[in-house]
Amino acid sequence: MQIESIKIKNYRVFQDVEVKEIPNMAVFLGMNGVGKTTFFDVFGFLHDALQSNVRAALAKRGGFNEVRSRGQDGDIEFEIKFRPSENEPLITYQLEICLSEDKKPVIKKEIMRFRRGQMGAPWKILDFSFGEGLAAAGDLVKYEDVQLAKRDSQKLDSPDILAIKGLGQFKEFIAVSQLRRLIEDWYVSDFHIEDARGTKDAGYSERISPSGDNLALVAKYIYDNHQEIFEEILVSMEKRVPGISKVEAQETADGRIVLRFQDGNFEDPFVSRFVSDGTIKMFTYLILLHDPEKHALLCVEEPENQLYPNLLEELTEEFRSYALDGGQVFISTHSPDFLNAVELNELFCLIKKDGYTRIQKASESQIIRELYDAGDQLGQLWRQGVLLEEVGK
Repeated sequence: MQIESIKIKNYRVFQDVEVKEIPNMAVFLGMNGVGKTTFFDVFGFLHDALQSNVRAALAKRGGFNEVRSRGQDGDIEFEIKFRPSENEPLITYQLEICLSEDKKPVIKKEIMRFRRGQMGAPWKILDFSFGEGLAAAGDLVKYEDVQLAKRDSQKLDSPDILAIKGLGQFKEFIAVSQLRRLIEDWYVSDFHIEDARGTKDAGYSERISPSGDNLALVAKYIYDNHQEIFEEILVSMEKRVPGISKVEAQETADGRIVLRFQDGNFEDPFVSRFVSDGTIKMFTYLILLHDPEKHALLCVEEPENQLYPNLLEELTEEFRSYALDGGQVFISTHSPDFLNAVELNELFCLIKKDGYTRIQKASESQIIRELYDAGDQLGQLWRQGVLLEEVGK
């Protein structure tokens, strides 16, 4: 899947924002407090709303009035344009959330539009309001005329439930279930070093959790089932972390899984709780980026934290390789060292003005393009204050 654009209205610091022409790997740059975390939380919010409902997702964030942009009285709105795969048509998904008469958050509008080819008006796959609406059945890509697709009236159990959750469970609504699966597969990192250090009861996990608390279990799974991938991870670890020659996920006598890191300079391995934060974080990223099944969207905040600056260029290449191999990657940063490995068309700048934040592509600034083409690195331009100064005008 590739998200090509996103509009956000009345979601915290994003009173009215549109991000266009998003590449496979996109890097979001800004000062502290401008909304990098909030931008990623849009995807977390949609994921939570799908897992439960809109009311619960808002309550987790303080409620409707806390989430809605300060000083605004409009609805919370999102519009995402994406392609399920490179050769499939563009799909537009719109969601509008308001307060009901009894002050409960409900879905005022939920629409999916489909357009095959460049000509003609988009055709609605899904059109719901306050828990009722129409949905198209069948594989729309195979229809010679999508207007021939069968559309049935549907009613959800509650007006705060996403239609893509209710209908996405049924195989006849192919396009709807496709979007549901894609959102379920979004990964928004909330990584915590201490959680990743911890031991876990022996069990089974195939993919890293957002917090990284199942790192040892996933390492064991990859070692047991994908030996060649685990060897690739070890080769990368040896290059990036001096001295590390081996990593093991061992089951202890009391039935727990613990990570052990072997330093070639010492006879005995170190248990994960005794190795550096940077070692744990690099190993976690490598496990995540070498997942045999790519996430449709990977959101990672400030990967530079706890890592030696010289490692960031290679880590950027790991992220880019992941994106080129099928999974879209969004990264937030304010590290000049990380930016030095970023390409101009991958960079978006967040600028706060009059209490709200807007997002602009760095390549839209003629001055930045000229400096970049002349050989200036983006990290250098960031240190000099050029990026935000010029893009923000």
